[in-house]
Amino acid sequence: MDWQKEDLKYIWHPCSQMKDYETLPPIVIERGEGINLYDINGKCYKDVISSWWCNLLGHANQRINAAVKKQIDSLEHVIFANFTHKPAITLCQELAKVLPEGLCKFNFADNGSAAIEMALKMSFQYHYQTGHPEKKRFMALTDAYHGETIGALSVGGVDLYSELYKPILLDVVRIEGPDCFRCPYNQCRENCNCECFKNAEKAFEEYGKETAAIIVEPLLQGSAGMKIYPPLYLKKLRDLCDKFNVHLIADEIATGYGRTGKMFAFNHADVSPDIMCLSKGLTGGYMPMSIAVTTQEIYDAFYDDYLKGQAFMHSHTYAGNPLACSAAVEVLKILREENIIAQANKKALYFNKIIKEKFLPLENVGEVRSIGLINAIELVKDKKTKEPPDYRKRTGYGIYKKALEKGVLLRPLGDVIYFNPPLVIEENDMDYVTDIALECTREILSI
Repeated sequence: MDWQKEDLKYIWHPCSQMKDYETLPPIVIERGEGINLYDINGKCYKDVISSWWCNLLGHANQRINAAVKKQIDSLEHVIFANFTHKPAITLCQELAKVLPEGLCKFNFADNGSAAIEMALKMSFQYHYQTGHPEKKRFMALTDAYHGETIGALSVGGVDLYSELYKPILLDVVRIEGPDCFRCPYNQCRENCNCECFKNAEKAFEEYGKETAAIIVEPLLQGSAGMKIYPPLYLKKLRDLCDKFNVHLIADEIATGYGRTGKMFAFNHADVSPDIMCLSKGLTGGYMPMSIAVTTQEIYDAFYDDYLKGQAFMHSHTYAGNPLACSAAVEVLKILREENIIAQANKKALYFNKIIKEKFLPLENVGEVRSIGLINAIELVKDKKTKEPPDYRKRTGYGIYKKALEKGVLLRPLGDVIYFNPPLVIEENDMDYVTDIALECTREILSI
């Protein structure tokens, strides 16, 4: 059977222009092992973007496999209203030990966007029920990405995803966020005083009284091109939210679980959000699941007699799925017992070193930035002016295609090449994938 032909006959792939598949058909993957994916012809691809940033501990991890296999023999799913089960309870117990201080109540969903929707609704309803019905707007940063459902898309700020839908989106207060590569204050992210934070202060002064919450991707704006900003920004934001009675929502869907070098990105700032959204690495990339975790104070505002109508009437069919919970519990055990994050931080030093050595000398590389094992290479038209490349040339897409031919899955964000591998990647694979990426970048830039 021609599997590629059959795929294109039926499947509409996500985040794709399907016409591109005429020249590069979908690759049919049969199995995975570690950072490797193998297609039906046996060809190997190095998955250094963790299959959209969710594969935390490698494909077909034996410990997670065993946990899911064990669970499926006893309970595959049960309604999560009025019923519960041990894997969900255990997961909450274990997460409570590592979450930022104050986060203690867990509301389950089945994908990242759904967790964002829960957080937004939760914040609005909290303010409504505590005497502040005027707080019905949300704030978010420019270049933000928070998902694809209407509420999540509304607080997102990447036009590629949201521009077309603006007529049907929520009216969000947009704050010009940190842009450390092209800093308008000519500062450096390593030692600045977050001069750009004045944009947030101005927005809060004008709209703080009518705002329920501000949502941020802490330290790393992923879909914007792995834009990294300082922890000080989060500290200042925490103080500002407290001053104006605005909830601080942390979208840790992509930044949590060791991706930034600590368990959660907010750990770098030593402050806590009011609501934290988790997904992706939560189950090691195995099962669709997400959680919106919040404080006792927010939870208490919903706790009352049923007829008073203060309950959070939000649900998902697969909320608290036992298979996903079992995978998530095992992920936490592996991180702790195998000291994964500390080991990844040691590897990160080597990874960043070789990437800088290989890519910074290139004429069209403006910056190499890193946090944890994540490394981003920003391509530019002019190194001095930092002018971006002509997007019509699709330079990043060209590099992606070349790399696939050579067995490396890159999938750049526009003209930003990045690596966001499973935390278990080894140095020999780092050498290999960076060599291939460099070779492909040179080839495309020379065209």
